Amino acid sequence: MTPIMYPESAESAQVDVYHGTRVRDPYRWLEDSDSHATRAWVARQNELTRSELDLLDERSSMGERLARLWHSPKRGLPFVHGNSLFRFHNDGSQNQDVLYVSDSDGGNERCLLDPNDFSADGTVSLSSFSVSDDGSLLAYGLSDGGSDWITFFVREVASGRDLPDRVSWSKFCRPTWLPDNSGFLYQHYERPDRELSGRTAAPRLRLHRIGSEQHEDETIFESPEDPERMFTPAVSDDRKRIVITVARGTEAKHLVYIRDIGGGSVRPLVDRFEALYDYIGNDGDTWYFHTDSDAPHGRIVAADAPHDQNEVRWREIVGEQEDTLLDARLAGNELLLSYMRDACSVLIRRSVDGESPAESVQLPGMGTIAGFSGRRFDPVLHIWFTSFLEPAIYLRYEVESGRLDELDRWSADFDPEPYMTEQRFAVSADGTRVPLFVVRRKDAELNGKNSALLWGYGGFNIAIRPFFTIQRAAWLEAGGVLAVACIRGGGEYGSEWHESGTRLNKQNVFDDFIACAELLIGERFTSPRRLAIQGGSNGGLLVGACITQRPELFAAAHAAVGVMDMLRFHTFTIGWAWTSDFGSPENPEEFKALYAYSPLHNVVDGECYPATMLTTGDHDDRVVPGHSFKFAARLQLAQGCDRPVLLRVETRTGHGAGKPKSVSIAEDTDILSFLLAHTRG
Repeated sequence: MTPIMYPESAESAQVDVYHGTRVRDPYRWLEDSDSHATRAWVARQNELTRSELDLLDERSSMGERLARLWHSPKRGLPFVHGNSLFRFHNDGSQNQDVLYVSDSDGGNERCLLDPNDFSADGTVSLSSFSVSDDGSLLAYGLSDGGSDWITFFVREVASGRDLPDRVSWSKFCRPTWLPDNSGFLYQHYERPDRELSGRTAAPRLRLHRIGSEQHEDETIFESPEDPERMFTPAVSDDRKRIVITVARGTEAKHLVYIRDIGGGSVRPLVDRFEALYDYIGNDGDTWYFHTDSDAPHGRIVAADAPHDQNEVRWREIVGEQEDTLLDARLAGNELLLSYMRDACSVLIRRSVDGESPAESVQLPGMGTIAGFSGRRFDPVLHIWFTSFLEPAIYLRYEVESGRLDELDRWSADFDPEPYMTEQRFAVSADGTRVPLFVVRRKDAELNGKNSALLWGYGGFNIAIRPFFTIQRAAWLEAGGVLAVACIRGGGEYGSEWHESGTRLNKQNVFDDFIACAELLIGERFTSPRRLAIQGGSNGGLLVGACITQRPELFAAAHAAVGVMDMLRFHTFTIGWAWTSDFGSPENPEEFKALYAYSPLHNVVDGECYPATMLTTGDHDDRVVPGHSFKFAARLQLAQGCDRPVLLRVETRTGHGAGKPKSVSIAEDTDILSFLLAHTRG
């Protein structure tokens, strides 16, 4: 094989000193993604990547199959407001899903919002939306080129006409309508000095009144003394008050305040960052929350807070269970509780007063409740259920009877019958049992000769559960084994499981993933010559850390929009918010831990690393592309064998949300072809 001639990556003399430790950063210039030098370097990298990928035999058949899978018509989860039913559709050919509205019984359906009309290439996407209580107004937020920045507009549902309202510089929120449709709440930031890379902090919770200019918007809540706080508003079930949940960055600990809709002082219900408090609903002055306070697996509590008293009295409604409580909904006077049992969904129904016994609601199988739609006093709720082999089963839940029926499903032109899903448990370095899902053909031989793809995330209290994707279906159809690891740092077993994979404990995340890889090899699902790993964002960090710690264990790797520089992640956009999971390089002890696993800083010259593809988008303003740029430059320089290290940079895309279908097909074709080609040797 002819050695790859990588583009030259100039090195500077940049050196930083962290707590007495000198650290070189020769590719600092690649952090400026808009500079002429960086743009030219990216163009050369993309040219090399294209030339290498076009040689792969797998590309043609993979591209055709992905196109057929992606072009399956589908409909989303229905939701009802007033006398109207709303639902997303895609006829299979559209880059972005289209929002339709109909009568509540499904009749007289018509298109309400088609995001494909906003750009010829599909790169302007619907990022956030909310329908008013009576179904008459739609507030919708558009994202340009995959950026996290949102601009909100307002559309009349009956006429389909846009009102003059325009609200800019919002991020990480959905609009929350006031009960009388007079306006909506949103989170607002000052425009940064650098739109796609500048540090973003100090938001305000603001109220936009319909028909007014944005500069007239009222600030409802802010925290100038702590710019790292972020706000999520909700309107109470009695439609009289605003509930404001406050988080510091991405940490799953909250403050909670309430305020009358009409104004007045803000009253605290939870005034210390000690635990998760997820607002569920209220009955007058009784407020219901899902919390992990004194309950790592979660429980339901009520706060009795009479408006004429300062005291808040807490009581338990549903105690902690062995399973982990992931989500809770009030449906009339019933609680619908979605638990996780070894990372699979379990649904329990019980009365909010605790008088009736808990009842299990039978789900279609081993899988995941991926979404609910419906409000507290709706007679019917809708539930989206999925698994590794079932894209979407939409269920209709009758609140009064507790009956659950299938409404319809999306099959995605994929036949699940030849495949099976099983759950194994790997043993990590410290003896912890780690769940691992393995999906494969029923007739696959366990002889160590199968191409296998191991996927993981491991962070931010996000529970990884069975979930269908087009990419996974294509990998299975190509004869591959799919493995999904439920490693520490996630929320599969509650707050303790999460915290045991954060800060000084982050190495546990990588040890868990490596243990899952060793199980796949030891039980002959695959071998090191045929094992690929994949992850995105925090999962991209996972991939970067694992290939630098155990390069001999993997044949190929794909890291998407990964956090690769653990000493500077906090200096860009929203990166400061991740210190709750990663720790901060400004803390001496946490710096040592970060430096010990930071992918960029642990590449060894002359080591033989797996065939590696790094992907990012030039509009990623969450994990800025400089992470992938710098890691690619360092890894290409160090690579000690003929396995390729490729960087693929997509234009006018961001961290992943809202990516046009045409772009997804092209990108997935390249990624899966690359991984297959390098796991069949």
